[in-house]
Amino acid sequence: MKLNEVRDNPGSSKRRVRVGRGIGSGKGKQAGRGGKGQTARSGVSIKGFEGGQMPMHRRLPKRGFSPPSQAVLNEVNLGRIQIALDAGKLSANEPVTVESLLKAGVITRPRDGVKILGSGELKAKVDFEVSAASKSAAAAIAKAGGSLKTLHAKEPAPAAS
Repeated sequence: MKLNEVRDNPGSSKRRVRVGRGIGSGKGKQAGRGGKGQTARSGVSIKGFEGGQMPMHRRLPKRGFSPPSQAVLNEVNLGRIQIALDAGKLSANEPVTVESLLKAGVITRPRDGVKILGSGELKAKVDFEVSAASKSAAAAIAKAGGSLKTLHAKEPAPAAS
């Protein structure tokens, strides 16, 4: 098989209907949009309108709550940190911080800090300076001989209103 012989399975993709292309096409003249008026045009803004009746989205009660100042943390498992240590991207001699995890490529953006989770195994003695850690992660770090220093998470950015 060559790259130019690669094809979709027969019947896996349909051709799109070309509307408004003459009477003979079966979708000519009004192209399935009915008669005249606002809904026959583009940019219709009456999706939730129910003819003056109270619309469904206003009849139903509001539910839930979003705390306005919740810190968003990166969650990193101990197993992922051990992989970075084995690959030489992190050093066991230096403390593991947000900056070192960013530089090693373990996390992609700093957010409001880092929380260490206990999934995986940590073999090296490593010092951590992070925002938070789970109980299982703290126990695994102590078992490996490392230390854990929890910093206060950075204040989150104000929510856009």
